[in-house]
Amino acid sequence: MPLSAELSVAREAALDAASLIRARSAGFDRRDARTKTTHDLVTDVDEAAQRVILERLRGAFPEDAILAEEGGRDGARPLASGRRWIVDPLDGTTNFAHGVPPYAVSIALEDAGEIVVGVVAEVTSGETFCATRGGGLTVDGTPASVSHTEILDEALIATGFPFRDYSYARGYLETFETMIHATRGLRRHGSAAMDLAWTAAGRFDGFFEAGLAPWDVAAGVLLVREGGGTVTGIDGASHPVFSGGLVAAPPALHPAIVDACRPLAGAYASRSETTGERG
Repeated sequence: MPLSAELSVAREAALDAASLIRARSAGFDRRDARTKTTHDLVTDVDEAAQRVILERLRGAFPEDAILAEEGGRDGARPLASGRRWIVDPLDGTTNFAHGVPPYAVSIALEDAGEIVVGVVAEVTSGETFCATRGGGLTVDGTPASVSHTEILDEALIATGFPFRDYSYARGYLETFETMIHATRGLRRHGSAAMDLAWTAAGRFDGFFEAGLAPWDVAAGVLLVREGGGTVTGIDGASHPVFSGGLVAAPPALHPAIVDACRPLAGAYASRSETTGERG
């Protein structure tokens, strides 16, 4: 199977990191968490988990580049050529620090700008979501797919809230108001990797968020696509991994979510043009 070696290494690396995080969670004191930027935490557990992952990846694929959340970043733009692993050793660090699931390990392989391998392992349950490009989605080895929901009125939607950059918060609020009237409900769990994994497996009917980094979403984007879903930038067009915001949903539902997100997409685009930043 194409990419079977890469998927196997990524899966084992994610499970090793998840095991380390579980072992360190019982005695963790949230006062030991450090602040990278406003409300953005990092812990020695994130860093230890990343060392475990990078050791496995570099041992198996020494020629591949790596883009990782905790240091070792080599540019948050799509590659024109070559391969790069995109790693989030602990997506949902604030959840972890407070002892509130979910939090996850996310590992993806990018090849010339396209994500071709994705693994998300939820730490507390051990549930593992895997995909290769063209190879479909599995959850703990069982094939899975996005939901069959076609209208917003029947949809349960996942999202995230701004927590360090509030310059586009008003666009979020306008979108929230639309969504709470138009959908069955909104959920915010604090881990974009898990929101995408659960959307890929049909538990959520869609997901939208802005202010995201590539390591937050790279694996999850492939999971949704291989589960039969559609993923775009939050504007409905741009690169979902590198544009900083995205919409993921079953194909029939995706356009309605993009339309509902127009206030957020506009506010986020204006913010990005002003600051020159993404994610």
